[in-house]
Amino acid sequence: MDLKTIIGAARGDLPVDLLLTGARIVNVFSGRINRGSIAIKDGYIVGIGNDYQAGETLDLEGRYVAPGFIDAHVHIESAMTSVTEFAHAVAPCGTTTVVADPHEIANVLGTAGIDYMLRSADGQPMDCLFALPSCVPATDMETAGARLTATDLEPFFDHPRVVALAEMMNYPGVIHTDPEVMAKLTLARNRHRAMDGHAPGVSGSHLAAYAAAGIASDHECTRAEEALEKLELGIHIMVREGTCARNLDALFPVIDTHTWPRMMWCTDDRHPHDILTEGHVDAIIRKAVDKGLDPVTAIRMGTINPADYFGIRDAGAIAPGRKANLVVFSNLTGIRAETVFFMGRPVAENGRLRSSIPRPATVAVPPSMHLDPVHLDFSIPAAGSRIRVIRVIADQVVTGCEIMEPTLQDGLAISDTGRDLIKLAVVDRHTGKAGMGKGFVTGLGLRRGAIASSVAHDSHNIIVAGVSDAEMKAAVSAVVEMGGGLSVVDGSRALADLPLPVAGLMSDQPLDTVRRQMEAIIAAAGTLGAELADPFMALGFLALPVIPELKLTDRGLVDVTRFEIVPLFV
Repeated sequence: MDLKTIIGAARGDLPVDLLLTGARIVNVFSGRINRGSIAIKDGYIVGIGNDYQAGETLDLEGRYVAPGFIDAHVHIESAMTSVTEFAHAVAPCGTTTVVADPHEIANVLGTAGIDYMLRSADGQPMDCLFALPSCVPATDMETAGARLTATDLEPFFDHPRVVALAEMMNYPGVIHTDPEVMAKLTLARNRHRAMDGHAPGVSGSHLAAYAAAGIASDHECTRAEEALEKLELGIHIMVREGTCARNLDALFPVIDTHTWPRMMWCTDDRHPHDILTEGHVDAIIRKAVDKGLDPVTAIRMGTINPADYFGIRDAGAIAPGRKANLVVFSNLTGIRAETVFFMGRPVAENGRLRSSIPRPATVAVPPSMHLDPVHLDFSIPAAGSRIRVIRVIADQVVTGCEIMEPTLQDGLAISDTGRDLIKLAVVDRHTGKAGMGKGFVTGLGLRRGAIASSVAHDSHNIIVAGVSDAEMKAAVSAVVEMGGGLSVVDGSRALADLPLPVAGLMSDQPLDTVRRQMEAIIAAAGTLGAELADPFMALGFLALPVIPELKLTDRGLVDVTRFEIVPLFV
């Protein structure tokens, strides 16, 4: 921004580049919708009104104009495609800013992963801002590809795209003042950055301690009572609508005239199919309005609220000095972007990116698969008459813990499809040592075969569930051969796969190609009996040891409530 030019154009002394006339302008400050014109110079809004000389005038013919939408918390890696393909998919939905947490790729590649994401964000038709990953690894109960200290993170705070410290998943470390956690919080505080939270189910004095540390947001609320308790302690609530975790229905009763200014929308983890069929932040806004929320309030929660929270002073509103990031639409109660402007330039029309929008050059990424599956042993010797079993809960990242009798054969605990008791394993892919945690899961529904994935939050080792050891080994081998990805195996036959060569997390193909591959692999898993809408999203979260109740890492079963590794046999 050349400030003198912007001020001169705002005064009317210089002609503006573009004047949008005939607009119904959603004012996120007053909550009103005003008729008028929007004057744009060098990508910035300089004035509201008709008293500007313009090089180009565009009549919007009474359509609504809102600020571009902001996703308050997203892992781009969960879209399973590159930053470029992600941006080219969500910009047509009206998303012009995301605050991305590169936590997933950082767990695989460390600072090289953060560098990759920052460099990939250049030249996109939207603003990709970042919150620095605070927990790499998420816990000491798993093997990650890197360990990032406060010293490792400090240089990144100087980057203009970095606006926050990302979700502090190690809430026990905050509550009990772990020195390394304290160093990261102090670093963010000294740099005047927001500190995002992640505290599922934390309440009472522990929540007070978490808030006292300066943690200012949470996106893990699954109950209205939980969200209200956090709000009343000063914590902003990010209402999540992802692929696996959808919390708007549960949290909707909390949104009212008093609370909405401290609430915002986020997608967190959203797979390609949901982005391309439902949309992005716009889909959350539509759902909220359908449930009875005032449309302007829904827009404010997706624009000015996250902008204010993160200190983004040049976006989130239609006002002088803000970027001309705009969404044009005709129906206030069923908002669908018809034209999307980024920095005063139309980048999308009627749900499609304009063909004139360039694709930035591809950024190189190091290899990430360090595993030879030849000698993997998935057998589980019997060591008791009862076992802990992970129970999948549909549409949630939380899981249950069941105590069940194992099915035994020749002294080994095996899968039992009649009881929906399926063997589960997580294999270290980072160190070359192939350490393995083994357990069982119920709720996946597999009746034969195996499914495997290198997307296994948060350390992204290879997770596999299968009816037989041979099929589990075949599925893991397929993932390794692809350099990362998803695999479905039935007997000795590979039914489908989805290669993810970028850190074992992202494809180098367009999002629509990834969606077709994803649909094929989900359908293939369905032929094995998997009943979940997205069994791979559910599978990936079974390795996340910071979300209750029972999870599995390469080190073993984790009781998240107790925050410790527990034996399989009780």
